[in-house]
Amino acid sequence: MGASPSKQLTETPRVNEKSKYIESVRDAVDSVSNTLEDLSIGVAPLSSDGSLSIGNLEEWESEVSQDPTIKLSRTILNHTDFKTALVSRKTTTADVHVFNTKLDFDGNKKVTNQKSSGRCWLFATTNVIRYNIAKNLGLEDFELSQSFLFLYDKLNKANYYLELSIQHADLPLDDRLIVHLASDPVGDGGQWDMSVNLLLNYGVVPQSIFPESYSSSSSGRLNQLVTTKLREHALLLRSQAAVLRGQLAHLEPKIREGKVIDALRKQKEKYVSEIYKILTVTLGEPPKPTDPFTWEYYTAKGEYKSWTGTSVEFYKPYPYHEAFSLINDPRNEYSKLYTVDKLGNVWNGKPIRYVNTTSQRLKETVAKIVKAGQPVFFGCDVGKSSHNGFGIMDTGLYDVETAFSIKLGLNKADRLRTGESAMTHAMTITAVHLDAKGNPVRFRVENSWGEDTGEHGYFMMTDSWFDEFVFQIVVPRSLAPADLVKVLDTEPVVLPPWDPLGALA
Repeated sequence: MGASPSKQLTETPRVNEKSKYIESVRDAVDSVSNTLEDLSIGVAPLSSDGSLSIGNLEEWESEVSQDPTIKLSRTILNHTDFKTALVSRKTTTADVHVFNTKLDFDGNKKVTNQKSSGRCWLFATTNVIRYNIAKNLGLEDFELSQSFLFLYDKLNKANYYLELSIQHADLPLDDRLIVHLASDPVGDGGQWDMSVNLLLNYGVVPQSIFPESYSSSSSGRLNQLVTTKLREHALLLRSQAAVLRGQLAHLEPKIREGKVIDALRKQKEKYVSEIYKILTVTLGEPPKPTDPFTWEYYTAKGEYKSWTGTSVEFYKPYPYHEAFSLINDPRNEYSKLYTVDKLGNVWNGKPIRYVNTTSQRLKETVAKIVKAGQPVFFGCDVGKSSHNGFGIMDTGLYDVETAFSIKLGLNKADRLRTGESAMTHAMTITAVHLDAKGNPVRFRVENSWGEDTGEHGYFMMTDSWFDEFVFQIVVPRSLAPADLVKVLDTEPVVLPPWDPLGALA
């Protein structure tokens, strides 16, 4: 453990999460009421038909030209990228990469690099697991194979999409569900429970056993080819389903459907075999979970070691599949379990599950996990109020409101409702800084963009940024609040497939 805070982290008084949700709804109603007060009822607009008129332009320019701030901004900001110009020096100076509560093992100092791919969730997953492997085996700069999980994820996503295509073959092609499913059937992104499905079925291997390839590090062309074939396969399955049901119309419905599904699945397996060929050509032939491999390595002390077994056996001592997701989604009621319909990778695998709670409880739980000596997988909207060069994520980083004389009024719930925000990236928290009362005020984030971003690949995230743009943390059951663990045993609220909580980091 790193330097301890002056006081132990104190438990905040237990809040009534239902009342907190109701309070947020009341705030939204108050906001609407304030908007109504600003409306000019009975005053005619400059343009009666709703189009923009010369009168509009003249009035707006008259108002803007008298604003000294806008006059200065016009002089400066049309010559440069305004975000670069509006970085707050006060913020970048105050946001130090110093933390008083760190993990007790620092052997993996080298930051990983997902390069031109969307595999952040697999990097965050393997970064969490590799920490304990490296610690237990006395390794330095150890890395698991992200490409190994990447291949099996794409293979399973292909199967998942075609199974859904069989299941919904009767829906029209322009149905919202069909359009949504076909939009990105094997995208690089994923969620924690999708990682769990891969870990349980395939395990993990060291990177030296299944190294990177060109297409794992630059996945765009691979995704295009696989997506093209899958859309073709889906259309074929739809037409085959119609033909089969016509040919077997004389049978009882239950018997007919059983024969139709069996025939379509047999055909689907031929289609998935084509995807397997594409994946193994571009990514390499991976070890099967039943195939033993031998891994030879040196410890940090230079001692030679050797291990032989399967990928599932290699993962077995590290049961991260017991961990689950806590989320902060202020649109929905707290202390409830949520899932997203039609979201997954392994057919008949573990469903996506989120326990919704307040941002404060997420932060408290992160501090507890780090103090227990474990890194934390988390999902966020990384592109908001962040700077790759400084390695800073802070809501006060850019002074946009002053420069443009505007107010940015969307809150976290509004951003989710309007598509302004969603989980776009997964990373790992490896340290926190606690104030004198034991409250987290900043977090050390291990990214997967290589060592040329941030501070040698690490970022600093503030408490306020966490509140606004962190949506998910993954917590071991043994370290999770007991009342939230109980929520896992309840019936989940099912969100539609296109809900922002279905965004894949």
